[in-house]
Amino acid sequence: MARLADYFVVVGYDLDKRGCSEGQGRILQRFPEKDWEDNPFPQGIELFCQPSGWQLVEQRLPPCFFMAVLTNINSERHYCPCFTFWEELDNTQPQKSLSSDEDDESGIIQPPQLFAPKSMVLVSRLDHTDVFRNCLGLIYTVHIDGLKVPMETLVGNLLSCIIPTAGGSQMCDSGVCSINLVPQNLTCDWLLGCFQPSPEDMEESVRTITLGAGDRQVIQTPINDSLPVSGSSVALLFRQLGINNVLYLFCAALTEHKILFLSASYHRLTDACRALLAIMFPLKYSFTYIPILPGKLLEVLSTPTPFIIGVNSSFRSETQELLDVIIADLDGGTVTIPECVHVSLLPDPLLQQIQTALSMVLDPELDVADHAFPPASTQPSTFKIQDKEIRAVFLWLFAQLLQGYRWCLHIIRIHPEPVIRFHKAAFLGQRALTEDDFLTKVLDGMAFAGFVSERGPPYRPIDVFDELVANQVKRIRLEEENPRKVMNHIKELAEQLFKNENPYPAVAMHKVQRPTEGSHLRIHQASFPHLDEVTVQLYIDHAAAKMTTAPPAVRVEMKCMVPSGPPLGDVVDRNGNTLANSARRLEVVRNCITFIFENKMLEAKKLLPAVLRALKGRAARQCLTQELNQHVQQNRAVLDDQQFDYIVRMMNCTLQDCSHMDEHGIAAALLPLVMAFCRKLGAGVTQFAYSCVQEHSVWTNMQFWEAMFYSDVQNHIRALYLETEPPSAAEQEAPGALEIASEQRRLWPTLSKDKQQELVQKEESTVYSQAIHYANRMSYLLLPLDTSKNRLLRSSGLGDVESVSNSYVTNSMAGSMAESYDTESGFEDAESSDVANTVVRFINRFVDKVCNESGVTNEHLKSLHCMIPDIVQMHIETLDAVHRESKRLPPIQKPKLLRPALLPGEELMMEGMRVHLLSDGREEAAGVTGGPPLLPAEGAIFLTTYRLIFKGTPNDPLVAEQVLTRSFPVASLTKEKKISVCVPMDQFIQEGLQLRSCTFQLMKIAFDEEVASDLAEVFRKHLHKLRYPQHVHGTFAFTVGQSGKMAAEHKSKDKNPSLRTISKNLMKTAKKTIGRQYVTRKKYTPPTWESRSSLQSQLDGDEISVLEEVDQSSLTLSSTIKSSDRQTMSNVVERACCRDYQRLGLGTLSNSLTRSKNEPFRISTLNRMYAVCHSYPGLLIVPQSVPDGTLQRISRCYRQNRFPVVCWRSSRSKAVLLRSAGLHGKGVAGFFKSPNAPSPGPSQTDSLSLELEKYLQAIISSMPSYSEASSRNTLSGFTSAHMSGSDSSDKLRQPKIGVLMKQVMGSREELPGTFSRGGKWGSMRGSGRIGAYDMGSRLAGKESPQANGGPSEPHFLRQQRAYLYIIGDKSQLKGSKQDAFQQWEVVPIEVFDVRQVKTSFKKLMKACVPTSPPVSPNETFYHCLEESEWMCLLHKVLQVSVLVVELLDTGSSVMVSLEDGWDITTQVVSLVQLLSDPYYRTFDGFRLLVEKEWLSFGHRFSHRGAQTLAGQSSGFTPIFLQFLDCVHQIHLQFPMEFEFSQYYLKFLAYHYVSNRFRTFLLDSDCERIELGVMYEEKGERKSQQVKSVWDYIERLNKTTPIFFNYMFAPEDGEVLKPYSFISNLKVWDFYTEETLSEGPSYDWELVQGQAEPGEEGERPDTATPKSQRTVVWPCYDNPCRVVPDAITKLLQELQCLEAELGQHSISSSLLMSSALSAPRRSRGLYLPESGVGSSLNLSLDSEGGSATPTAGSRPSTSALYSQFQSSESENRSFEGTLFKKGALLKPWKPRWFVLDKTKHQLRYYESRQDKESKGVIDLAEVESVIPAAPTMGAPKNVDEKAFFDLKTTRRVYNFCAQDSASAQLWMENVQSCLSDA
Repeated sequence: MARLADYFVVVGYDLDKRGCSEGQGRILQRFPEKDWEDNPFPQGIELFCQPSGWQLVEQRLPPCFFMAVLTNINSERHYCPCFTFWEELDNTQPQKSLSSDEDDESGIIQPPQLFAPKSMVLVSRLDHTDVFRNCLGLIYTVHIDGLKVPMETLVGNLLSCIIPTAGGSQMCDSGVCSINLVPQNLTCDWLLGCFQPSPEDMEESVRTITLGAGDRQVIQTPINDSLPVSGSSVALLFRQLGINNVLYLFCAALTEHKILFLSASYHRLTDACRALLAIMFPLKYSFTYIPILPGKLLEVLSTPTPFIIGVNSSFRSETQELLDVIIADLDGGTVTIPECVHVSLLPDPLLQQIQTALSMVLDPELDVADHAFPPASTQPSTFKIQDKEIRAVFLWLFAQLLQGYRWCLHIIRIHPEPVIRFHKAAFLGQRALTEDDFLTKVLDGMAFAGFVSERGPPYRPIDVFDELVANQVKRIRLEEENPRKVMNHIKELAEQLFKNENPYPAVAMHKVQRPTEGSHLRIHQASFPHLDEVTVQLYIDHAAAKMTTAPPAVRVEMKCMVPSGPPLGDVVDRNGNTLANSARRLEVVRNCITFIFENKMLEAKKLLPAVLRALKGRAARQCLTQELNQHVQQNRAVLDDQQFDYIVRMMNCTLQDCSHMDEHGIAAALLPLVMAFCRKLGAGVTQFAYSCVQEHSVWTNMQFWEAMFYSDVQNHIRALYLETEPPSAAEQEAPGALEIASEQRRLWPTLSKDKQQELVQKEESTVYSQAIHYANRMSYLLLPLDTSKNRLLRSSGLGDVESVSNSYVTNSMAGSMAESYDTESGFEDAESSDVANTVVRFINRFVDKVCNESGVTNEHLKSLHCMIPDIVQMHIETLDAVHRESKRLPPIQKPKLLRPALLPGEELMMEGMRVHLLSDGREEAAGVTGGPPLLPAEGAIFLTTYRLIFKGTPNDPLVAEQVLTRSFPVASLTKEKKISVCVPMDQFIQEGLQLRSCTFQLMKIAFDEEVASDLAEVFRKHLHKLRYPQHVHGTFAFTVGQSGKMAAEHKSKDKNPSLRTISKNLMKTAKKTIGRQYVTRKKYTPPTWESRSSLQSQLDGDEISVLEEVDQSSLTLSSTIKSSDRQTMSNVVERACCRDYQRLGLGTLSNSLTRSKNEPFRISTLNRMYAVCHSYPGLLIVPQSVPDGTLQRISRCYRQNRFPVVCWRSSRSKAVLLRSAGLHGKGVAGFFKSPNAPSPGPSQTDSLSLELEKYLQAIISSMPSYSEASSRNTLSGFTSAHMSGSDSSDKLRQPKIGVLMKQVMGSREELPGTFSRGGKWGSMRGSGRIGAYDMGSRLAGKESPQANGGPSEPHFLRQQRAYLYIIGDKSQLKGSKQDAFQQWEVVPIEVFDVRQVKTSFKKLMKACVPTSPPVSPNETFYHCLEESEWMCLLHKVLQVSVLVVELLDTGSSVMVSLEDGWDITTQVVSLVQLLSDPYYRTFDGFRLLVEKEWLSFGHRFSHRGAQTLAGQSSGFTPIFLQFLDCVHQIHLQFPMEFEFSQYYLKFLAYHYVSNRFRTFLLDSDCERIELGVMYEEKGERKSQQVKSVWDYIERLNKTTPIFFNYMFAPEDGEVLKPYSFISNLKVWDFYTEETLSEGPSYDWELVQGQAEPGEEGERPDTATPKSQRTVVWPCYDNPCRVVPDAITKLLQELQCLEAELGQHSISSSLLMSSALSAPRRSRGLYLPESGVGSSLNLSLDSEGGSATPTAGSRPSTSALYSQFQSSESENRSFEGTLFKKGALLKPWKPRWFVLDKTKHQLRYYESRQDKESKGVIDLAEVESVIPAAPTMGAPKNVDEKAFFDLKTTRRVYNFCAQDSASAQLWMENVQSCLSDA
């Protein structure tokens, strides 16, 4: 029983504070004046009476009513119904007010008549809105209509009314019928008649109240007060907002978001809030709940905690700034969710079902809207019934969400009060909803915590939800796919809810007077009277006295055991998740465990890989725990070492796939097992399995330990009460813990106090003993075997990150441990005391939490805190002994470390360290794209003087026999960083390195636990030293063959004194010639980009001023170089530049010395001492007419003194290509400005500009076309002669140039100078290689207006063609004006700088070799490739190059004058020559091109490649790689124009960064001469070590045709014009391909050595017949080797024909294997005549060696192609044809013999193709092999020395070879086999 109302309050306008800015209310009267003891009066009620503020109005408003809700500190809600009416103020009051407020700032004059609000408020703990409205309305009616009823009587009766809180359950429900049976339109009338109770029932059950004014009301209390009362508020909320919006609010409230309702109606706000809480049932909202918030308290909306609040929409503007609040506008029907708020929605099938059910409730016509004959009436239910149907839908939803929840409750105390905990992880795991965000958040929320504490107890009253979860789950499951059946169920539930809320709908029994119509508008109304406090108090006291004398109304609670419903296992079976593992897999697991315990280790070893794979499935993991449990005897199972190892491996494999939550209980099941299995290490030392399975995040998760503890406590509590049960109960099925707890709670009141105390103590002692037990268990699994490694520290962070729990325990743990964590280095303190302290803190935190929750006494808790440090310390001492003994054990058999093959001169810097190679973002190796997962792999990392090599085997047991190799040159390392990794294998390794190489390789390695961390650090330091030596002498190209120790400074004597002498002589001569000032400069360092401008003035002052002092006439070759140094000069002459100049007819050295006037150009020796330009070659091509003195002065105008020089001349048009750097920015560019403009600069600048102009004019004059034109003396003559006179092909070409020029420079319609992906770029393919623009330029030979009819093109597209085009940087040529009479023209283009190339290359590497698989669409390969803009850069370079080719082809010369002249300039001029001159597309020509343009003209290879420590900061910039990529793109478009293959380009791309050769070291010829490496190749060419990449390629080309392009069929004089659009470019496969079987194939000796064993490993079974098909694994095999191609096939057929005919005639000319394949090299019998066509068997340095055969032998293709042979070919050490004499009376026959060193056999076959051997000679039986004489019947015409005998213990074999050399080879090889044995 409870009071209907606790307080009655009259609140009015506070006239005393009327002058304030805002009006205020004050309490006028309150009854009772004293607070009730059980319910104090709430403060601040006057604010809630007028939430929008107390305001006076000018006209009387109608009375209003709403219900405010206040919540006190104990979370109890007070319902405050508020009835407000308006009263006229007295006329006298405003006058006083005005006189007193004359000085008020506002100065507002009040109108003569104002009305003030007055409110009657009730304070109640019951929510009976309609009753309160009627009661307050009646009081107002008596007042306004002046009824003769004392107001004190009304208020007194109201405050003395007592009603039951839940009384409906006592009524007779015999008259209840089903709602479904009644027609919809009659429902209301039927309800009135159906539920009419009898008079007797009425007297007993219905509470009728009257206030004494002739009124009568019936209060219906709900049958069960645990169910919310909603009226029709839920249906109203759905009508206002719609289904989806309400579902969003529902999910937001459950996942603890902030929700704000807006409406102009306060009553609607209260209803909406009430409705939202009603649909959350059975969960109860426990955060801030204020349905009506006063305007003065709006700052509450900024609270950080979740809330449900309603605010009047007049305050809408003040809610706009709330960033994390979901706003629901009830009047507008919208829900606004801020961007920063993510609302987790219901899981998908449930969401769909709920939406369908709600739409069927709210709009039943929707289902039959499309029917041809719809039913007569499908009206929705009445509002109140619809409300209950909607609530029934949500009840049905919660039954599905929470089904089986009682099976995951842990009862840890029964007495004195039940303590229940929920096992969240198990619930989510068994429901297969671990990934569901919504349910996870709900289970973590406060509402669910309240749900567990309220509904967890097993013995309590039950309601409709308990019955639904317990008994209706099966029905819900069966019907969920059928909406009609679902609706029937929902209507049944709705009926129960309606009956609970309205047990007797006695609508006709209400009798309450209402005020007369319009009574509030009467002019003269009496104000509300002041009530007599004494009278009201008398009523209250009388009622209180009556209550005390009356017997207490005790409501009998029907308590019972709460049913649990079906177990969760059934739910999971329906989803089929438990059937993921087949029975066969489980059988394999059982068999393997049986074999282990029966000590059948070989059998177990065979099954182990399959078991480890099967353990990926949950069923197999559960099977493992069950099987192991059976083998544990007496909590202990002592194993031997191998058994222990296998069991531990299986445990680790089982745990590695468990999440830190352990949702499937695998770790929980393994926990007792790891404490049981052990092995004896020595006397009294036992190692348990827990010391080997600690590296899993689950052990550091506090929630896991709590769940385990509660589970074990529950089992012990259950056992405690099972012991006291009678024996008969034991015969039946043992009851569960909740059932026992229910029975115990039922018996509790009947027990004596002593018995109760005894049970409480027993339970407390049980919990305490378990706490001690768990302190031990936790110390076992948290203290590492090696206490120097604090695993808890390392792993706990991981656990926190992965945990979705908001538990304060894990967060505080991470915070407390931050003290001992070294955040900078990433390594923790290694002292064992820190480990102990960390573990003690962790266990203490655990003990505090569980003991406080389970009611352990303070004394026990203190003793636990004292005990834990001792437990930990004792365990540390035990572990030390175990660790010491375990070190003495032989190590676990890990895969043997495989040693890599090394190059000659390559030495190991560090022995191999065991590591795990992890998979990165490339999907092929991980098995994502097909094939087995090759990575992760276990092996070793080797650091040599040249490479970084990983060699090992895959972890996956299916491919564990394959050998993986991944390597890259140390010099190509671009980035190295430490990473923390978690290897998914037996061991969990945290320390790792990520190494990235510019050869597009990435190694993610994790060091094995056997590798000490300091060793890993040493490895990093060695790697860094090797990557960045102090000097170029420290690179592998120089240190090869020397000691492995790196020399920081080379102080030893030089090995090549003669070469050093040459260098010294050159330098000495330079010093004498130039003067003393140059002597001080030991070494030239090119300035950086940033400091170039500041350094230039110093350079100018230093070099140029000195040069001017020298007499120019003395600078001739004969005068400056002594006779002893003439040889040096001849070396200079032999360089690539000079050879190419002579080939092009650009002059010879003699011409330059004699100054022959016939030649337009000459070779200048001005720079022979590298004094004018340090980075240019010694000999330069310049116009004949320009003296050297002028050249020196001109060089000052250009950056780095790189003045224009000729580098190529077209043989057809005689146009020349020049290269230079860009002009200096210091006004010298004014040279290009109009000469008529006044120059502000000094006269020196003018003279320089004049000389530069003369120099360009000299270049133009040297062109034959100019001399012809000048003889005509008119430009028009030139135009008519060369334009109109050109052939038709020229006419076709000319428009192309105009288009190209527009594209390169950018027309006005485009963004100027951009080469972005957009713009007006179409495929050239579509326009037939002729531009789509109007041909408007001087280049096209006629003027063209712009497309829009405007003026003609800019100045650079003039009518006549220029003789010379200067390609310059747009930024350098701003403001330049073209003179119409000059014969050159500037083409300003916008170029990229090296920083762009560097950035683009980094992004390209990350795109091609990502560190991890892409998770978002922005990380896919093509997206990253596009972001890198690498293709855009290639497009720009190719575009400019094609423009220059077009210009040169039409007869104009071109000067490329960009940046410093050594990056983009080099790319462009090299590509132009390659496109224009077929010679450069041959082997010799391409070498010459690279040597001339890149090496001699000073591309900064060392600087751009960051080859030394000095260049480390500048980083790697692949300018040369970009050039090679451009060549690759051209090669793809013109595959028949190149003599070399794509592999040749890849080879150069790899070795230009590898530092294996000296070719691409240093930045200029001058530096190479200083170091003595310029001319050493010639002198040392016979040495073993090849120092030039070109010599290596030349030797390799003689050995194998791998570099040759079989499609090479060039057209004479063909000028190539490739498409350059991005759509025509392809990603170079050099960036993406990988061959893990052998590593990079660019170190040819290594590939040759690896081929044989590698292929044998792939086909181990030689007995079975072989298919012609080969399985090619992506990224493991080299597809080029195994994919057949036509050329290989033809040569194979030719070889077969030769073998059949016994002839060897023409194959020597076809000794080229396919460019696609890299054939394996096996040593053949027949060897070539010379090095030119030598067979594949020769090593690179075998020229002229002992293996050279006699002249009579001919090579056989059989020695070349063996990739289609039988599998035994891998063991063929030596093979060929021999004649063998048969047994007695049998003739000599030719047979194919194979010498197999591996099997120690000599086998022979009928023919080369035969797969079955005819016989085998075991070399173990051979006694000798000796020369022999010919015997009878021997082959004719064979040298006598070609015979030899093989003597065995059984007989003598007679053999005859092709010739004596072959016989000698055979005898040597057989003898070597015998000696090896």
